[in-house]
Amino acid sequence: MIARKAAKALAVLPLLYAVSQPAHAAKTETAIFAGGCFWCIESDFDKIDGVLETTSGYTGGRTENPTYKQVSAGGTGHIEALEVKFDPAKVSYEELLTAFWHSVDPTDAGGQFCDRGESYQTTIFATSPAQLKKAKASKKALEKSGETNRPIVTPIRTASTFYDAEDYHQNYYEKNPIRYKYYRYRCGRDQRVKEVWGPNAYKGIPGEH
Repeated sequence: MIARKAAKALAVLPLLYAVSQPAHAAKTETAIFAGGCFWCIESDFDKIDGVLETTSGYTGGRTENPTYKQVSAGGTGHIEALEVKFDPAKVSYEELLTAFWHSVDPTDAGGQFCDRGESYQTTIFATSPAQLKKAKASKKALEKSGETNRPIVTPIRTASTFYDAEDYHQNYYEKNPIRYKYYRYRCGRDQRVKEVWGPNAYKGIPGEH
């Protein structure tokens, strides 16, 4: 009798162990996009269902731990960019690519909108071979579609070290909404995006959702 009870108790142990273990965290992936001012691209991507976290920062250059002042002055090779953590079960990388393309002017090689120079160029930084392949296919399809009527000049590169921007840049659009909206309007970002994409312009812009 005692032996049978002991055997039953041992049989229950695996079940108790399984119940006590935390569920596996949802799978996440990382994407990196440069689309001009990182305040604006962060605001746009935060509105996408399935995006879990966004971080403004600098990447693509030579200088270690660059500051905003250094990147803005030029010569570091870095670009203002956004690191996007997302749940691929809710939003695919291809969908993020579509949102990116339609929220920038990919025909402008000199910067974006009122922000000019190297640090404001558009770029897609692929974080895996699969992303690199998908990004190239996306660009090719866009060029073939003729949506922009001008060459797509946004380069696609393999991601390198991403450096977080200073704290005051993170979620700037939430911390300083009035200044942010004024800057975005005066810079002509949304107006130009509408000119480039027409009805296909990304609808994550202020006042349109």
